[in-house]
Amino acid sequence: MSLGGRRVVEILGGHHDRSGFSCGKEPLDHYLRQQAGQDVRRRLAAAFVVCAPGTAEVVAYHTLSALSIPVGEVSAEVRRRIPYPEVPGVLVGRLAVDQRHGRQGLGSFLLMDAAARCLSVEGPAVWAMVVDPIDEEAAAFSLHFGFVPFAERSDRLFLPLATFRTALRR
Repeated sequence: MSLGGRRVVEILGGHHDRSGFSCGKEPLDHYLRQQAGQDVRRRLAAAFVVCAPGTAEVVAYHTLSALSIPVGEVSAEVRRRIPYPEVPGVLVGRLAVDQRHGRQGLGSFLLMDAAARCLSVEGPAVWAMVVDPIDEEAAAFSLHFGFVPFAERSDRLFLPLATFRTALRR
């Protein structure tokens, strides 16, 4: 089943049908079905969705949350250019695509959407995007885009937004 046409990303709302979403990773499926709406209402995370054309059926989603990145956790080369003990970041806490809509570039599309939202002039300043890959497949996806591990936590990856700024200009 192909999405075709233009993809629209919107904030998760009560009208979105999340019941049939299945990316094959139960924690991500459960989060969308059971927790995402509460997190949005509590302003703990912003959840963004892509729906099947002409429906409210969610076929992909990502979440964004603010976080602070201790500069001591990045490489010495990067650290010497930052005069603060911490820098602002955004956590892409979850990113998932329904299995029926895989291999259509939706994951890449959502990652670029997240970066564009972080780079928005109206939004808060964000130095880097951070991901906590759920498994090796998710880590490989992030590494493909240039994310690198933090010095102290190899399970957490980051990418300065300057990298996305360059990619989005192309």
